[in-house]
Amino acid sequence: MARILYVDPLHPERTPDPIREAADLIQSGALVAFPTETVYGLGANAYDMAAVGRIFAAKKRPTSDPVIVHVAALEQVDQVAVSVSPVAQQLMNAFWPGALTLILPRGERIPPNVSAGLPSVGVRMPAHPVALALIRAAGVPIAAPSANLFSHTSPTSAHHVRRDLGDSIPLILDGGTAPIGVESTILDLTGEHPQLLRPGGVPLEAIQRIIPEVRIEVVERYAAADQEALPAPGMLLRHYAPRASLHLYEGPDRAVRSSIAATLDRLRLEKPQARIGLLLADEDLPALGHYTHDSQIIILALGSLHDLSEAARRLYAALHDFDEQHVDLILARSFPAVGIGAALRDRLTRAAEGKVVQVQESSSHHE
Repeated sequence: MARILYVDPLHPERTPDPIREAADLIQSGALVAFPTETVYGLGANAYDMAAVGRIFAAKKRPTSDPVIVHVAALEQVDQVAVSVSPVAQQLMNAFWPGALTLILPRGERIPPNVSAGLPSVGVRMPAHPVALALIRAAGVPIAAPSANLFSHTSPTSAHHVRRDLGDSIPLILDGGTAPIGVESTILDLTGEHPQLLRPGGVPLEAIQRIIPEVRIEVVERYAAADQEALPAPGMLLRHYAPRASLHLYEGPDRAVRSSIAATLDRLRLEKPQARIGLLLADEDLPALGHYTHDSQIIILALGSLHDLSEAARRLYAALHDFDEQHVDLILARSFPAVGIGAALRDRLTRAAEGKVVQVQESSSHHE
């Protein structure tokens, strides 16, 4: 079972021993789980092909799904990527350290299994003091996807990591709860136009403000797990998924609440023993909160529709909570796709494997 060592999340220099131990493990070719501002990562020496291979083995991750390389200084970018464009420099200066991954031409020192054999590599400088301290102490860039089994819900706490990977890695650094709660935004800069491959912690609107003269193409791709090499992580149809099946409801708020209620009433008659989770916003509780009187129904609200950052921060913890409460089915509402809400909607769509119920206003009267 993995050991969990606490690290001061704001001042890791106050807890130097765990950082040193984790850095030694990275240098030796072992894996370490560590906190970032987005989610917890499963790290290996990005220069060590065998160590990177251990990431895929521990996660049961297909080699067609690339991993991101994390650096602690702008000077390290030249060690992992080549031909860094002026646009890339602009974005690094604006958003790093932060939740933006840039796909750049891959440097020779980065082994091909980091990027599914493609000539590109995703690079990010995390904004979490523990992640930066670990990269500096290890003295190498760290390749790291999220620290969970492949396609499962990403971890935002050390507890989540141990549930999924506790038997297959030696050490988890516990730096508390990840403050953003969803993965980084991924922007591919290797083509003629930048492509947004994954919405995440840095909203598209913020990127467009920095490079207003550049047209950004938004790519929505839902790939099967057995397809060819993917340019970035997070592009599979089934991703970030809880163990229970999740159905996502999209449409006007009143219609969504009515449709969820109608579905719930039907399921309570057809499957009275089923444990059902409701993933809602605070605004849904007046209409749906009374279902808490049924012990088979677990209601989790992510926060207000007017605070999408809070909803994003709480999303994965809620999905893990449903797992721990052994729900059989989750009925979830969608959230506005503005700002970080675009990442929230993307994660929910993939957690639902594309099972999105589009409801109309008339649904407020019948299903």
